[in-house]
Formats: sequence, structure tokens, C-alpha cells
Amino acid sequence: MPPTDAVTGPNITLCFDVQGDALLSRDPFALVTGMLLDQQMPMERAFLGPWRLAQRMDSTDALPIVQIARYEPSAFAELVSIPPAVHRFPSAMAGRIQGIAQYIVAEYAGDPAALWRSVPSGEALYERLVALPGYGEQKSKILIALLGKQFGVQPRGWRQACSPYGEPGSTRSVADVVDLESLAAVRRFKQEAKLARA
Repeated sequence: MPPTDAVTGPNITLCFDVQGDALLSRDPFALVTGMLLDQQMPMERAFLGPWRLAQRMDSTDALPIVQIARYEPSAFAELVSIPPAVHRFPSAMAGRIQGIAQYIVAEYAGDPAALWRSVPSGEALYERLVALPGYGEQKSKILIALLGKQFGVQPRGWRQACSPYGEPGSTRSVADVVDLESLAAVRRFKQEAKLARA
């Protein structure tokens, strides 16, 4: 597990940008959004997306979930699309970011940490995450593994709920990335898995 700061929480390394990683470490919505963006582009760029968006919204302490939920959709898509775009497919992802913000505002009073705070089991956490707009089975499992391995969120049965991503010592996903060496190991694993499927 990464070193923990008493004020901001774990010092994670996912986008390899000091300010971007600090935001992911302290802001649950930034983390959930980074995980949402982590597809069809390099992991580091995906997890830098929340920081880029926070800067554009003049809210670098936290990604403003309520403001995002209420933003006019076409204007928000333009904000996400400003070069460098927050994602490779900015318009589509703008809608997904807003969708997840609106869901958390409606279902969890705008408190994304409530998704995992005091959750009774890994299975219950999985059910909460897979219900998020834009999240599927794999994304939900990887976030459970990330929360368990790097944030200390370890409800009963969490490893089983996110299998195989929760395996100790694995290099399967972003949940296992803590530095450049582990990032390279995860990339090797994915390349080997892709070749095995070919």
C-alpha cells in the first residue's frame, strides 16, 4: 500500500503528475472519474483527466461534483474537449462524467465516498459500483481492487468480489500501479494476455 499522509490520505501514483495524483489521493470523485476515463487511452492520461477538468473549472481542491451535475451538457462537452482534451473521445466521455455526477448527487447526496464508506461486504461494494453509469463488471472490480490495495478499503470478501484483480502481488491492472516499474509490469501483463487471446 502506498505511503499515507494524515491529511490527504494515500499518496498514490497513477497519472505521474504531482498535482494530478494529489487530487486523486484526496478527492473520491476525482478517483471515480479517473477510473471512468480509463479506457481506450493510456492509463496515465486517463487519470490526469480529473486534474485537467478541475483546473478548467477553477476548483483544484476537488472536482466539483454538484457543478458538473448541473452543467449545461453542450457547454460541459466543450469544456472537456479543450486541448489537451480530457479523453480521446471527449464528447462521449463528457456525457458519462455528467451521468455519474448526477447519479451520485441523486443517490448519495453528492458524497462519492459514501459508495464505500461503511460498506458491509465486497459484494455490496461491487453492487454499488456496477450500478454507476458508465461502469461495468471489469471497471467495478478494478476500482474495488484499487480501493482495497491502495486506499485500505477492505470490507469482508473484497478480494473475492474483485477477482482476479485483488490477488496479492498481481500486475493485472491500475490497482497494482505504484511507480514506473509496476506500470511497466502491468503493461507487460496486458500485452501477454492480448497475445494469448490472439
